[in-house]
Amino acid sequence: MTLAPETTTLRVQLRLAEPNDTAGTAASDDWFAVCDLSVLIPGRGVAALLPDGRQVAVFLDRTGRMYAIDNRDPFSGAAVLSRGLTGSHQGRPFVASPLLKQRFDLASGVCLDDESVRVRTYEVRAH
Repeated sequence: MTLAPETTTLRVQLRLAEPNDTAGTAASDDWFAVCDLSVLIPGRGVAALLPDGRQVAVFLDRTGRMYAIDNRDPFSGAAVLSRGLTGSHQGRPFVASPLLKQRFDLASGVCLDDESVRVRTYEVRAH
C-alpha cells in the first residue's frame, strides 16, 4: 500500500524586522512566508530568497523546532549554509558549513569555532 504524504496549509514565516527594533511592537506585516511547513525535513536546510535579495537558511530539528539564519557563510562568502550538516554540541544545535566546516549555533548565530563571528538569526514560526 502507498500512503500519500501528509499535506498541510501551515506556512513557515520569518519576522523581517530587526530583533532590536526600537519602533515598538512589530506589525503583522513584518512576517514573510518562505515555504510550506511540509517542505522542511529534520536535519536538512532549505534556502529561501528574501524581498531585499538576501538569502536565509531554514532548518527543522528532530524535536520540531525551527531555526532561520542567513544563508551566507561569512568565512567563504558563499550562500551555502542551507546545505550544511546539522548536529548539536553541548546541547546547542548547529549547522556546519559545507565548505570550511565552521559550526554556527542555530539559535544565536554565533560561530562555535570563532565566537567573534556570527550570522544573523530570524524569528521563525509556522502559521
